[in-house]
Amino acid sequence: MTSMTPRLSICIATLNRARFLKETLDSILDQASDEVEVVIVDGASSDDTGEVVRRMQERFPRIRYIRREKAMGVDRDFDTAVQYASGEYCWLLCDDDVLKPGAVAKVFSETSRGYSLLVVNADVWDAGYARRLEERRLRIAEDRLYPPSNFGELFADTGVFLTFIGGVVIRRDLWMARERERYFGTEFIHVGVIFQAPLPGTTLVISKPLISIRYGMAQWTARSFEIWMFKWPDLVWSFPDISGDVKNRVSPREPWRILKTLLTFRAIGAYSLRDYHHGIRPRTRSRSRRAVPFLVSVFPGEILNVLGLAYFSIFHRHALMPLVDLRNSRFCIFGKSQTGNSFPSRNIRNSIDK
Repeated sequence: MTSMTPRLSICIATLNRARFLKETLDSILDQASDEVEVVIVDGASSDDTGEVVRRMQERFPRIRYIRREKAMGVDRDFDTAVQYASGEYCWLLCDDDVLKPGAVAKVFSETSRGYSLLVVNADVWDAGYARRLEERRLRIAEDRLYPPSNFGELFADTGVFLTFIGGVVIRRDLWMARERERYFGTEFIHVGVIFQAPLPGTTLVISKPLISIRYGMAQWTARSFEIWMFKWPDLVWSFPDISGDVKNRVSPREPWRILKTLLTFRAIGAYSLRDYHHGIRPRTRSRSRRAVPFLVSVFPGEILNVLGLAYFSIFHRHALMPLVDLRNSRFCIFGKSQTGNSFPSRNIRNSIDK
């Protein structure tokens, strides 16, 4: 291995995703240089992840592989990857993303300008990369600069997008200087690190998509109601230097109180009587306020699914990701979509939480 110190460390947390990880690594290694390293933290995979990585190390020695003896969670794994990284900047990448040609060169070039943070745009594809669902996840036409004084504006413009961790390229020294442990278990440690306090320097948001996201592959699909209704809002509303108006643009404080939200989650099969008992009932003392969430949790999901499909097909027919969720629902009577596993998209949540 060359002794050259890398400027960019691509940090990946993975767990039992060998079949996707190879494609991700292929897309990186096709364009990586000696000033780039890859750090992989394996959360105790039981598949052949280790063998996939070993073969890739033969091709590109600047891959560092850390395998845990037991699963510790995605937040701890990404934090560990940054700790092991040697680069000045760390690009946090999901284990099923694919970099577009020229992505590494573009990010590497921009890191020379000393930004505190780079936010990298992405397009969205189905699980097999056969159909593009969104051309630009972050809908901006030109690169944008956010000085420290525009911290709130940065959160308003990118907070929703940054639920996708692969868009984050951050200075390692900034990451290491900030509080991280309090965000273990949130599923979004990167958002906590970035927005817990104003950034010391300028942020660059790159408008051109440099990453392709494989939609519907989140490993916490079964916990999606808990994450989007409780964990994500709690995180958003924890940041002391961001106004309530801006926070509300990213997530309502208690989205589970919004009827349209509950109806949609029920329609896609992500809200059930169990979710009501474990999530909503303990947070609601009034019996009258429990009534509506309870009734929605037992309402026939097939009916709501048909209504949801009709609504998005008529009024939001270009919103392909919500349609994927609805068609992949266990309540869908028209057959499953071929685009991957379902989980509530930001498109659905944007339209139902407001």
